[in-house]
Amino acid sequence: MSGDDYRAQRRAGIGWIVAGGLVAAALWFAIDRLTPPLAGLESLGERMLLALKCVCLAVLFCLVAVVEAVAHERLVSPAFDPLAGFETRRLRVNQRYLQNTLEQIVIFAAGLFGLAVYCADGRAMRAVVASTAVWILARFAFWIGYHRSAAGRGLGMAGMVVGMIQLLYVASRFGGELAGLWGAAAPIALFIALEAVLFWTTRPRA
Repeated sequence: MSGDDYRAQRRAGIGWIVAGGLVAAALWFAIDRLTPPLAGLESLGERMLLALKCVCLAVLFCLVAVVEAVAHERLVSPAFDPLAGFETRRLRVNQRYLQNTLEQIVIFAAGLFGLAVYCADGRAMRAVVASTAVWILARFAFWIGYHRSAAGRGLGMAGMVVGMIQLLYVASRFGGELAGLWGAAAPIALFIALEAVLFWTTRPRA
């Protein structure tokens, strides 16, 4: 891919990221603010159980579904033998989506359980449901967009952002418990600094 092609794809990808992010934010706030409070979630155990159920839904629809997609294509093509070297573009995309989802489900699940810890009751737990719904839909958007183009993946980037925000929130709350305001700010500041270092050190060199 030439430099011009790469820049064009990157511009398109950023556009999809912005569009997907706006839709995801609107959906998250709609679920969190407009749905009725969930009953019977005052205890930590009940909140953990709901978070587990949400993770199970995410695994079923976003991970099991693509495992099935890969298995079905292998069953009806020469890719039945994984060592034969036969791959369609669809199969390659599905395999990469599968790997990406395996990575993202760990981030999402850890953040979701942490979020449930700090949700005091059924009203606050609507955030867990909202995050799950947005993450699942964002994964589907990523999957569908990936099949259209590399830039199309950006439509589902909000799913990764949801997982990161959850973890930052949990880290900040935990830091606040340990060291007050400074403790709450420290994890966020350190993560932003880490992101800056990554942006700087991963740039292509001439």
